[in-house]
Amino acid sequence: MTMIGGDRAMTDSPVSARPWWQGAVIYQIYPRSFADSNGDGIGDLPGVTAHLDHVASLGVDAIWLSPFFTSPMKDFGYDIADYCDVDPIFGTLDDFRALIARAHALGLKVIIDQVWSHTSDAHPWFAESRAARRGPKADWYVWADARADGGPPSNWQSVFGGPAWTWDARRGQYYLHNFLSAQPQINGRNHDVQDALLDTARFWLDHGVDGFRLDAINFLMCDPALTDNPPAPDDGTPRTRSFDFQQHLHNQSHAAIPAFLERVRRLLDDYGDRFTVAEVGGADSDREMKLFTEGQGRLNSAYGFDFLYASALTPAAVAAAVALWPAEQGMGWPSWAFENHDAPRAVSRWAGAAEARAFARMKMLLLLCLRGNVFLYYGEELGLTQVDIAFDDLRDPEAIANWPLTLSRDGARTPMPWTAAAPHGGFTTGTPWLPVPPEHAPLAVDRQEADPDSLLHLTRRLVRLRKAWPALATGNLTLLAATDDLLAFERAAAGQTMLCVFHFGTDSRVWQPEQPAAWDVIETVNRVRAWNFGPFAALVAIRKD
Repeated sequence: MTMIGGDRAMTDSPVSARPWWQGAVIYQIYPRSFADSNGDGIGDLPGVTAHLDHVASLGVDAIWLSPFFTSPMKDFGYDIADYCDVDPIFGTLDDFRALIARAHALGLKVIIDQVWSHTSDAHPWFAESRAARRGPKADWYVWADARADGGPPSNWQSVFGGPAWTWDARRGQYYLHNFLSAQPQINGRNHDVQDALLDTARFWLDHGVDGFRLDAINFLMCDPALTDNPPAPDDGTPRTRSFDFQQHLHNQSHAAIPAFLERVRRLLDDYGDRFTVAEVGGADSDREMKLFTEGQGRLNSAYGFDFLYASALTPAAVAAAVALWPAEQGMGWPSWAFENHDAPRAVSRWAGAAEARAFARMKMLLLLCLRGNVFLYYGEELGLTQVDIAFDDLRDPEAIANWPLTLSRDGARTPMPWTAAAPHGGFTTGTPWLPVPPEHAPLAVDRQEADPDSLLHLTRRLVRLRKAWPALATGNLTLLAATDDLLAFERAAAGQTMLCVFHFGTDSRVWQPEQPAAWDVIETVNRVRAWNFGPFAALVAIRKD
């Protein structure tokens, strides 16, 4: 057996003694697609506030709001022109204050994105930086002279495809952008830049936010020598972007990043019980996630990509992922997600249409039984599927640039269906920014509210289950079985031991623990009878006293 966990007091403490964020269930809201209050077809902050009762009814601990800051929207809010204001399409600062107040009244914490590795090229910082090679902000972005032949300073490639350098005639140099050319790279090694970023964090903390998700934080600093990246070995994986042809050793992940994260942690500690989670992707993400959350002086958690782009969900993949986060002294706390705004909807990646309903139920229980924090993406509680967006309707710049080989992120960002019979699912009275597919109407909130056996009602029940039992919220994890079609593990804390079993197959399967009579089954999904598991069946049991 493999033990994932330990006997640390924090890990095995009762729910009431732990920090609010440890073991929390956090609901991600993509504001543009959640609810439109003014009929312009774009979701906004008042729309979010009006539907917080739905979120609170799930029993989750917090919401995470994707960016709502002032932006030209070339990357839909991840290109920020003002860190300390709300874009008019989403509302006003007063609307945000009202959202905070309502969320807190409902017992929901509020986490927001901080996008610190780059800004918009419309940000005043960049306008001043590009104006001249000398000046207070001249070194706030990554600038470099052309090579002797006029080419870019290095061979680095953008995540969205093409060179990561753009020539700027005003300054007579190239600037770095790891994403769109409209998203110039911040010079995170500059101490004045760090101070300015911390000031933006302080602004939102003073407005009452309870924590931050740090977007693409491993891109914050690069090798100042601008060393060329070596080529990546060809492992047979399709390459749709020039970015895929390199090992990203020098354009990101500078060794000085953790020292800045320690500054971030000290700031948040001044505000009390706040939460920080890093988004870290890439081939070296496991090492970086652990580095960024190491000890008590860095970030609280890291949000990885173990499942977000996986083409299949298997017992072996789950076992491998949880094994990376043993509860050893000094190691951080993991966060898990099966879906988000950048990844295709999981139920479409992992199950066929005929299996989607049963699979979504098993998947939800599995996610809520993992050791770590759990992120639910809006609509995941409804079982929303990935939508095939026609080229003429695409808004995702990455998908447009790499059409048709890159799967559009738009397909996971379609509007939330609130009312099945209403135009556009009740999301807006206008024309929605992305189409609402007809196949989402049967999954709408009102339909599922009326069906006591719906995934929505099951999600509420399973969240309550997790919160009711310290073993599921924060306990250690002992792997019992990970076969081709079955996963079993124990969770233990505070004198409780829970058994969690999941059948990934479409047939029937018998599996039982060594002493089946020692367990009381307290939750099942799909068909389970006397340790006989039907298609995508699962259970949670508690060891008898």
